[in-house]
Amino acid sequence: MTALPDFADDIIAQLEACGAPATDVAILQPADPFLDMAGEDLRRRIFLTESETGSALCLRPEFTIPVCLDHIARRAATPRRYGYLGEVFRQRREGGAEFFQAGIEDLGEADIAAADARSVADAHALLTRLLPGKALAVTIGDQSVFEAVLAALGLPRGWQKRLARAFGSPGALEAALSDLANPTRAAALDEPAASLLLAGEPEPLAAHIAERMEAAGHSLGAGRSPQEIAKRLIEKSELRSVRLSDEALAALKDFLDIRAPLGEAHAVLEAFASEAKLSLGSALTKFGARADAIAAHGLAGAFEYDAAFGRPLDYYTGLVFEIGLPGDTRPLAGGGRYDRLLTLLGAKAPIPGVGFSAWIDRIAEARP
Repeated sequence: MTALPDFADDIIAQLEACGAPATDVAILQPADPFLDMAGEDLRRRIFLTESETGSALCLRPEFTIPVCLDHIARRAATPRRYGYLGEVFRQRREGGAEFFQAGIEDLGEADIAAADARSVADAHALLTRLLPGKALAVTIGDQSVFEAVLAALGLPRGWQKRLARAFGSPGALEAALSDLANPTRAAALDEPAASLLLAGEPEPLAAHIAERMEAAGHSLGAGRSPQEIAKRLIEKSELRSVRLSDEALAALKDFLDIRAPLGEAHAVLEAFASEAKLSLGSALTKFGARADAIAAHGLAGAFEYDAAFGRPLDYYTGLVFEIGLPGDTRPLAGGGRYDRLLTLLGAKAPIPGVGFSAWIDRIAEARP
């Protein structure tokens, strides 16, 4: 096991000062929530194993999902804040597969703007304490504003979902935009499959795929099921039928090019929406409320809003942010809002959530 850093007491003290004393969750976790809800990059890095009964398990790759599962299992009251400091495990990571994270998960706070601002301020305060005298670069993004732009442009739901999933991954987003501007041709299919795909009927298409798989000697239980393959083929076919107009594509690219100090970002977004003749509704109102709440912590002047910035985890729904050293591309801390996550994990009623994690090994390298 990796040893705790020599500044662990400072971390614990800062968590307690933020009203989030350190909690603990099991290192061995059910794998399905991570496979279903974590980003593609994290899913590839999970250490998988099995229980005695054959259930899929994994070594804890991060803390947000385990903390939320533990909160649901204990039926804890909200609002509640959880701090943590412990090991996480990821394959193919620079610096080793076993490392420490610290952070805070803030569950059930109804004042979204205040909770978002507090999460960013707490991450900033932790890094300021651990790296005294160091300048920090803070980048803010917003998944909900991006999704509001996609909806205002009138994109079909399938395209909105694909682009939203690509947010935070520049390569995937660029590829999706390229496909949207110039739809690719479908791969060649045999005549029965092509006819069933054109009809958009998933069950007959799945049955045909199953027959072809069995004839080729492929196991129906290995890899994606015929139903999943049929659904994906139909989704791709529907996406290929849409081509975004040059005007709409230009507006989307203009949005993604927006960079502004956080204190100016709301006005910049309003000007963009007015010029593009788009209504961003409540997403823009909430953005402004959050910016004001961050400013109340005395921090907005040091933050930059980047419209194209996201974090490659599937569960974020609004605020996303990273904090690092100027000129260094590796973040020291990052987080965001995940209001849908707890319901997806089994909570009986919606529970809003926001949080951040700090990479302790990177912080240790940056310390004097």
